[in-house]
Formats: sequence, C-alpha cells, structure tokens
Amino acid sequence: MWANKFFSFPVSIALLSSRHQVLLKPYYNLKPPSSSCNSNFNLLETLTMKTLDESDVGISCYISNLPGFRGILKQRYADFIVNEVDSDGNVVHLTCLDAPHEEVEVKKNEETKLSYTSEIELFRALAGDSNAELLKDLIDKITTPGVTNDVSPIVLSPETDKNHRTAIHNFFKEKLKFLVTDTVDGPDTTSKCIRVRLHSGHEKGRSSRKRKERGSKPFDSRGTDDWPENVGKFLRFHLYKENKDTQEALGVIGKMLGIQQRAFGFSGTKDKRSVSTQRVTVFKQHAKRLAALNDRLFGIKVGDFCFVKEGLLLGQLQGNRFTITLRGVIADSEDTIRSAADSLGRNGFINYFGLQRFGSGSVPTHLIGAALLRGEWKTAVSLFLDPREGERDDIREARKYFKESCDIEGTLSRLPRYLVAERAILQCLKKCPGNYVMALKAIPRTLRMMYVHSYQSYLWNHAASMRVQKQGTAQLMLGDLVYTKGSSAEIPVEAIKSECEDGDSTEAYDFSHIDEISGIVSEEKDILVKVIDDDDLLRGEYTINDMVLPLPGSKVRYPANDVAEVYHDLAKKDAISLTDCVHDIKEFSIISVTGGYRRVFQKPADFEWQLLHYTDPDVPLAQTDLDIIAKLKPVNNTRVKDDSQNGFVDCNKQFENLKNDITPSGGKTEAGVNAEVGIPQVDCVRNPDTKSPQVALKLGFILPASSYATMAIRELLKISTSVAFHKTMN
Repeated sequence: MWANKFFSFPVSIALLSSRHQVLLKPYYNLKPPSSSCNSNFNLLETLTMKTLDESDVGISCYISNLPGFRGILKQRYADFIVNEVDSDGNVVHLTCLDAPHEEVEVKKNEETKLSYTSEIELFRALAGDSNAELLKDLIDKITTPGVTNDVSPIVLSPETDKNHRTAIHNFFKEKLKFLVTDTVDGPDTTSKCIRVRLHSGHEKGRSSRKRKERGSKPFDSRGTDDWPENVGKFLRFHLYKENKDTQEALGVIGKMLGIQQRAFGFSGTKDKRSVSTQRVTVFKQHAKRLAALNDRLFGIKVGDFCFVKEGLLLGQLQGNRFTITLRGVIADSEDTIRSAADSLGRNGFINYFGLQRFGSGSVPTHLIGAALLRGEWKTAVSLFLDPREGERDDIREARKYFKESCDIEGTLSRLPRYLVAERAILQCLKKCPGNYVMALKAIPRTLRMMYVHSYQSYLWNHAASMRVQKQGTAQLMLGDLVYTKGSSAEIPVEAIKSECEDGDSTEAYDFSHIDEISGIVSEEKDILVKVIDDDDLLRGEYTINDMVLPLPGSKVRYPANDVAEVYHDLAKKDAISLTDCVHDIKEFSIISVTGGYRRVFQKPADFEWQLLHYTDPDVPLAQTDLDIIAKLKPVNNTRVKDDSQNGFVDCNKQFENLKNDITPSGGKTEAGVNAEVGIPQVDCVRNPDTKSPQVALKLGFILPASSYATMAIRELLKISTSVAFHKTMN
C-alpha cells in the first residue's frame, strides 16, 4: 500500500548541490490499492517533468467505489461560476451596475459650508474681512466634489504683531483642524504672513502611528478627511470578474481610480479561470466613481453599492456557491451519472487540499515551503528565481537573463508586476546582496507564509489518504480525532490570515500565485478536539463525519494511532522536524505556527444537478450574473429609495426571478436527507448549423470556505482535476 518515489520538479541543476538535494528527495506517494506506485525518477526525468499530479501531493482516494465517467472541467471559464456566500449565509450576486441616487457628496458639501459659517465669522472678527473672504473661498474649494489635496494654499495679509499671528495660528488649531498654518516672509523685513493650506495627512511619523492605531483594517490615505459622520466610511460593492483573479481585477480598478490596491478589502480569493462574484470594500470612495468605470472595464463589472462602517477582512465569509458545468460527458449510461451525482450529494468527498493549494507554476509551493522550514535560504531564493518550464516566453526569458547576467535592475524591468514574490526578492537583493533571509522576508507576509501552509497541506493530504486506505470511510477507529460536540470549532474558519504566533499581520495581502486558499484554524489545543476512545465508540456519539486531522503546528494534537506516523515520517524524509527548529527564523518554523484542524469528509450543501444535451460548444450552458442583468436592463435603470441606513436598495427581487438555479427536476439532494433522486430532465441546447450532440452535467452546491470544489468534482468523475489533464480532453 505504501511506496516511495522520487518527487520531480523542472528546476535548475544548480539546486542539486543543496545539502538535502531537494529535487531528488523520496516522498510517500499514495495510489488506490489496485495500482502500483513503485517507481524512481532519474535526473533527466526530474528536470523535464512539467506538471504536478494529484498523487504527488497525497490526493489518491475516493469515498465511493462507483465508476466514474468522462467530463471536461472548465472548458470555458463560464463553466465554473462562483458566488460568494457572506457571513450571514446570503449568496452574493451582481444585480445592478448603476450607482444609486447618491446625495452624500451634495449633502456633505452643504452641511460642511453651513457648519463652518460660524467659524468664518469668528475669523472675520479676528483677522478682518479680506482674510475672512480668502478663508471662505478656500473652504468652498475644499468642499467641492472630487477636490481634496490639490487646493492651493492661501496667504493672509501681512502682520507685524507676533502675538496676533500666534492667535491666528491657535484659531486654526482649535477651530479648523483640517487646515494647517505656517509663517512665511512678508513684503518687507518688518512683516510676516501666515499661509493656510489643507492638511495633507502625509507627514512623516504620523503615518506609522496611524497604521499602528488602525491595526489590520483597510486604509486609503487618499480618502477625504471631512467624510460625513452619518455615512459609513467604506463603500461596499459586488465585484464580478471573468477569467481574472481577485488581485488582478482590483489592481485594474485601483489604477483607474488612482488609489493603492491595499485600499480594498475582501473576504477571499476566487478561481481565476471562472466567473465569480464577491463582496469588496474600499475606503471613502463614492459609488458613482466606481459605477462610471463599468463602460471601460473588460471582463470586470462592479455594482450593488452601499456604505458600511467596517471594511472586509480575509475569512469573513461562510463559503461559496458553485455552478459547475462539465462538458463532453461520456458514461456507460445515464444511470452511471445519476448514481455518481446522488452519491456525491449524500456522502460528500474527501476534503483534500486541491492542486490550486500547491500553486499553478512548475515549482510547487510546498517544495519552497520545505526549503524554508529547513532554513535553506539560498535554495529557496533559487526556487523562486530560476528558469522554469511551462511559463510564458517573456517570463522564461527574464529568468534566464537573470541566471546568466545577475543584472537585478534589468531583470526587474523584464518581470511582470504580478510576480510579486520574485520582484520583492530581487529588490531586496539589490539593496542587500547575498542576504537571502532578508530577501525572503521582503515577500508580503501573507504570501510568504502560504509556502509554509502549503507544506502543512501536503502532510495533511497524505495523512488523510493513509487513514482512508487503512480504515475506510464507514466508521471511526480508536485514536481518531474529532471536534468536541458543541465546540465553536465546528464552524469553519478560513486560515488565510497568518498563523505565526508573534507575527504582525498588518501588511497587504497578495495571493497572485494561488487561486484557492483555505484551511481551518483553531487555537485551543485540548478543548476543541478529543481522541476517540472505547467509550466513545460504544456510545456512538461521534460519527465519521466528525473526524478531523491536524495541520501541523505547536498547538495541535495528533491522532493516537498509525496516522500520526505519516506526518513525522514524511517530514523526516524531508529533513524537517515537527517538534524542533533548526534555525532562528520563527515564521519559517513549524513549531512557531499554531496549526489547526480540518474535517476529513465534506458534504456539499444545497446540492442539485441537471443533464443537458448541446451541439454547439460555444453556447453558454449556465447564466452568469451579467447575463441575468442584461435581461433585466429595462427595469434596472430605476432604483428604489429606501429608509435603511445605507440609503438605497438594489434590484434583488427582479434578479431572484431569473437567478442561476439548476432546474429542480434535474435532481436535488440536500445533505442528510434520504431522498431518492428522480430521473433527470434532459434539456437540449442546439445550434442548427452543427452536429454531433454532446451531454453536459450541470451541478450546483455550496461549500464552506475551507473546501475545494475541484475535489468534489474529482469524487464524481474519478479522474484527475489537473488543468493539464483536462486540456488534453478539450
């Protein structure tokens, strides 16, 4: 059942001189019992292998023994639709592109001018009519919509009395704090003038103090300082994107608005090759500015605007609603498809970390994580920077250029900006040549920690496969771990935030390299989980669905059975200790991260499916939010005023009538309900100019933020979910 093989990666031969020879280390590689997995890869194979297979990261078992069938995943990006499920359990849809009838700016300006009338009159008594009129004009310009930091300062009339100048300075400090004053030379040597300007808020020293005060909350220094108190400081909107990752889409929007990408807050990243809708917040921006971008955005739309008091943070979601269309379905019979779909709805799937967890590049993220945990800093840097197979020509040439020339400046000019980790490393090495630790720590914290998390996920997958292979999926065995009944840990928590105990998590998030990021964190070691004993088995209080396995860390318990050995044996083969640290860089040490727990089995909620016949491969088989909006356009132009605190409502009622639900007759199984799935309705989507009708399976379900939809599809099809594999079937 168990066998070793050499793990292979297409990276430079130079790395083979590393102390542990990272590229040729033996790894456990689990296969289904019926297949043989004894093989060794020689050096040539190591250097030419281009794609990561599921078995390489411990994904090898299934819950059911039902036969699978052929189906193409993500033939079109609209075949994979993702709608976020917010913290209240609401599915997030884009329902309206228009800005509301927003009176915030006008109201704000009127209130601002009125509120400063008394101050201007007091200033008139202090400094005279001419100076008061100058001040009034300055305030009017500042309160003009869209004008903030670009207003020119005013210079008051010359003043020879120093005490009077002091009184004017104090007036602004007490009455008009959004303005600052200083003294400049007057028209002659005996006089001075007071200059008044808008407080920019960017003085050195203040920004760092403010950053500490606000903690990890999103912040945009370009926001106006006089935002009205009755309006939430964050504009929340729904982001719709096609074939773009979240960071890429927000980068485009931020550039068009002239604000930094870190001004945005969101709950989680979504697949790039998909159509997705999610919530986003931005600090002190007006809806009409964002809505005006829709005509210029390609593959991106924004809408459903409202103001809220707090920005979104990573992990603030319950999960995602998936609408997945598998095209080119070929099976022995429709009964095979029906049985497989019914089994997925009833029994769920093994909750593996999917291939996305380990990166889309030719150097898997857990390999980099292993080098970091060993303290092999130079090796880790090389893994980031060396030439790789399968990348775009311009990126490959940039890597090759650096390998041959060591020209950092020239390489930076060639590397795309979205390669955040590589650029951060190079920029640091430019300032501190040879300081590889500092270069690695220059990567944004959450991104660099994901490499350690990836290695934790690698160990978890292998442990889950070993547990299923040895004891099956029917019942618990002695020594298994379960969440204690009634524990808050039964509610999934997305492990995107840093797990380092003494870390600072205020840096900007960036997940350009990873499509789906998930895990479950629990910080209390003994209260949340327990080891199954004989009494538990007799009482039957816990079931197989309660079973969890740990993500290695300093605050986790391991199963009290053979499964625990998998973690330590695999780590030992990688020269990594799960109990000791071989270096003093805490964040790159397993014993300095808290770890967590993850359910071994996951059932999809609100599960439904439908079979379709189609003849034209270009015909959409599922409606996106944008498709539905197009049908609702005549009624979308009217927004209804509401008395809610946000000041407006959206078009949800009309949208609900046309939203992207699977036809109920296609079969629906809710988790835990023993209902028979009826014979599916088979609809036909035809183009009269084409032939050869094909079958598609359309699925809809909800998964918690900690689970991968691709692993649910894998259980259904019994074939690999790797992008490369499905491209061969396309």
